[in-house]
Amino acid sequence: MNLNFEKSPDGLLPAIVQDADSHAVLMLGYVNGEAVDLTVSTGNVTFFSRSRKAIWIKGETSGNYLKLVSIVADCDSDTILIRARPAGPTCHTGSTTCFGEPEADTITELEAVIADRRANPSDDSYVSSLFKKGINKIAQKVGEEAVETVIAAKDEDLDSFKAEAADLLFHYLILLNAKEVSLKDIADELKARRR
Repeated sequence: MNLNFEKSPDGLLPAIVQDADSHAVLMLGYVNGEAVDLTVSTGNVTFFSRSRKAIWIKGETSGNYLKLVSIVADCDSDTILIRARPAGPTCHTGSTTCFGEPEADTITELEAVIADRRANPSDDSYVSSLFKKGINKIAQKVGEEAVETVIAAKDEDLDSFKAEAADLLFHYLILLNAKEVSLKDIADELKARRR
């Protein structure tokens, strides 16, 4: 990646940090060549502090590191976008982002919980118990919930239909995770079909 540090009078480029999973903008910092090199070599997002005039690793005092996922330059090579996974709140105020708390995305949050239950099984977790039973049981549950949703759709009780549709979506997300597919992957497939 060729960056144009000469475009800025202080030799620093803005670096926008985005959560790799939720896509929320976490913060804006500044980087020089050394900060970019350290970010890439260590995997911890590193900036150049304009006030201290020194390199600083985000999270070095708080433990709330930003773990690098990807780094790309814009079309003019004078701004970078860093996609990272935060190890805690990004903002010094304790907020998830320096731009206030993002609106909750229920599906993204649910996918994260399902992934966590799979990676860190718990005896008291329904989701963990489904993963333990295997793909056949998970697929069976999706089928059962689909039938219950169809039956509820034929009745006049809208609340019952919504509850069954929510159960279906919940189990469908578990099935997707079991197959190591995200809902975004399915959306991308649908988008490709429109072309």
